[in-house]
Amino acid sequence: MSDDRPLDILNNSIGSPVLVRLKRKREFRGTLRGYDVHMNVVLEDAEELSSDSSRTHDTLIVRGDNVVYISP
Repeated sequence: MSDDRPLDILNNSIGSPVLVRLKRKREFRGTLRGYDVHMNVVLEDAEELSSDSSRTHDTLIVRGDNVVYISP
């Protein structure tokens, strides 16, 4: 088992694609550009996966209190 802490894993994922699950079953996939200790997240080239129509965003800022999980 790894000794990495959750924020260490996020730090190692900067610049890589991640999946972010939000409340109300919304999901976004994009490149992680930044985060803070409150789990506020900045994604680039983000695509919303949970809507019927495909929506893309150049830059997406997600407020941390909406984040359920982030998967590298």
